[in-house]
Amino acid sequence: MVAGMLAGAVATAVLAAGGGAVGADAPCYEMRVGARFSPPTAFIPSSAITYDTKLVPAGSSIEVEQRGGPGDMAVTVRVKGMKPGHAYGVHVHQKPCGADPAAAGGHYQHHVDPEQPSENPAYVNARNEVWLDFTAGGDGSGEASARHGWEFRTGGAGSVVLHREQGGAGDRLACFTVPFAPVG
Repeated sequence: MVAGMLAGAVATAVLAAGGGAVGADAPCYEMRVGARFSPPTAFIPSSAITYDTKLVPAGSSIEVEQRGGPGDMAVTVRVKGMKPGHAYGVHVHQKPCGADPAAAGGHYQHHVDPEQPSENPAYVNARNEVWLDFTAGGDGSGEASARHGWEFRTGGAGSVVLHREQGGAGDRLACFTVPFAPVG
């Protein structure tokens, strides 16, 4: 396990390949990273950027885990310090975060809609994308998981974006750059 301070963000990664764990249910691949949100103008930049400090306060935290094996993948998001009771839409996006909320690109899609930006419900859905919507509890924490019978394409997924509304999308509140990878 590797742990350290990276430009104001705490990151932990656990990687196992080809039977690094013991047991029949052990994944071939596991990755877990976490960070604290800060504004894009923060003196010490973070891999977790908040664009709306009322709904994603500076100092709130996020952890993303990806695990699985060939043709089977699960992604989990855990947060602390969010606005209690707010229903957040959360999706995996194509690119890393940037100061501009649009930098993360569109949603990652297993089967890519030939018309971009994608609005076709045949492509924009929880079966073809990774949706991790949650409602923050009274203490501001939340968690969601999604499991798919497919895995990310190399370089195809780069971040998790928190949206104002659950479901398809909505305004981008925050973004966390994540080193997603194929799991097989």
